[in-house]
Amino acid sequence: MGEESAQQELVIVTGMSGAGRSTVADALEDLGWYVVDNLPPQMLRPLVDLAERAGASLPRIAAVVDIRGRDFFAELQDIVQALRNGVNVRVMFLDASDAALVRRFESVRRPHPLQDDGTILDGIVAERARMQAIRETADLIVDTSELNIHQLANLVTESFAESGRAGVHVTVVSFGFKYGLPPDADLVADARFLPNPFWVPELRPLTGADPAVSEFVLGQNGASDFIAAYTAALAPVLAGYQRENKRHATIAIGCTGGKHRSVAIARELAARIAGLPGVAVNVKDRDLGRE
Repeated sequence: MGEESAQQELVIVTGMSGAGRSTVADALEDLGWYVVDNLPPQMLRPLVDLAERAGASLPRIAAVVDIRGRDFFAELQDIVQALRNGVNVRVMFLDASDAALVRRFESVRRPHPLQDDGTILDGIVAERARMQAIRETADLIVDTSELNIHQLANLVTESFAESGRAGVHVTVVSFGFKYGLPPDADLVADARFLPNPFWVPELRPLTGADPAVSEFVLGQNGASDFIAAYTAALAPVLAGYQRENKRHATIAIGCTGGKHRSVAIARELAARIAGLPGVAVNVKDRDLGRE
């Protein structure tokens, strides 16, 4: 591993109030970054030192530093320059047109932090003056005037996601319809069209995780066709989730009690979609053992 890759990685998110700092912070957190909001610049060095002591558990940290820090903010540029000696620091500056910022503040009915007794535009003008120096030295400047929150989150993902990182994490959940639908399911499929191993005496005490039950379920007429067709249908859905920055998805497979058919199908489906680009998969059996 090279020297640079071993350095602590720090992204400082700053910029104009109303330009999307919270959206960027949330997107970075979804990517696995350790995010600290509204941090005084003077706390950046202690934060980096803490992360370095934590080692691999905190390899990438992001700090939102902005005008809310009041007088403390004035030292940001000097502190960033000092940190660049030994730390992989990037400064992301979020900007937007005056008209866009005024519109956003009016939509949430909140005052600009610097407007005092003046107008929202007065506050924006004052903030631009204070932000000019750090904007000129930023590594990445993003104008969010024409971006919605989803487009901005996608931009963050493209800029800061690790190479090879899964675009969407899928949980395939087996469940029993008699216990109710999983409330967090994005997609639900019904395995009750297959014969129930419950009525086969030697299979009844086993579960869909056992090879004998799995072979019985997957060998039934229609099982293979269903799994192949459902995998094909999920491929564009999961690709779309990644484009829309939906980082987590739950696919539920149900049978009567959640013990045999759904458990076997869930495992086979998970194995199939694990081969799709940008997809990471895990399996959860919600109702196994409830009978």
